[in-house]
Order: sequence, then structure tokens, then C-alpha cells
Amino acid sequence: MQKVLVVDDSITQRQLMSNALEDIGLTVLIATDGVEALEQIQSTQPDIVVLDIVMPRKNGYEVCREIKSNPTTQNVPVVICSSKTEEFDRYWGMKQGADAYLTKPIQPRELLVTVRQLLEG
Repeated sequence: MQKVLVVDDSITQRQLMSNALEDIGLTVLIATDGVEALEQIQSTQPDIVVLDIVMPRKNGYEVCREIKSNPTTQNVPVVICSSKTEEFDRYWGMKQGADAYLTKPIQPRELLVTVRQLLEG
């Protein structure tokens, strides 16, 4: 079964995304900040990461950059899900290596379509 790491400091957002992803048969792993996310990625090797930007300890841009610059994780797709909705935010997220950028409030259908497309390559 494919694993998705959901990284968000909001319990409500984590639950919303987790429920939708579990409904399509994915195993959902959770991290509540950027440091915890990087630890989880090393220990569990998820197939895809769904990542918030505004978080404590390490923001999503930094986490995405670290994932994409590490040879062992650079091919893991990253979907940024953020309340930062300006065009510059999207541009900056993609510049860090994100494979997709979705804005909150997350539409579960949009999240599922994006995750499926990235997992199927």
C-alpha cells in the first residue's frame, strides 16, 4: 500500500486531508512541523508528501528544498497545500521543487486528483 505523509500544524487540516487520502486506500502518516516531517521521511520513506508552508521549527519551503536536494528523496513528489494564495507564493513553492501547489481551504477532490496523478507518474 502506498504511503502519504501529511505535514500540517493544524489538526483540522491534517484530519481533513488524512480522511480523504485514506478513503482512496492510501496509508497516511502524520507530521506536525517541518523537523518532524524530515525525520518521518528518513524513517518511513513515504511515496508522496503533502506539505503545509506556515509551520513551526521549519517551514514547508525549507522542507521541500531539503527533500528535493537529497539524492535519496529527490524523486518523492511534494504537494504544497497552503493558505498562502498569492501568485508569488505559488511561484516560490514551485521554485523550491514542489510538484504541485494547492491552496486552502483544500477541496478533497482536487487533493485526491493531484495525489493520484503524481503517484501514477
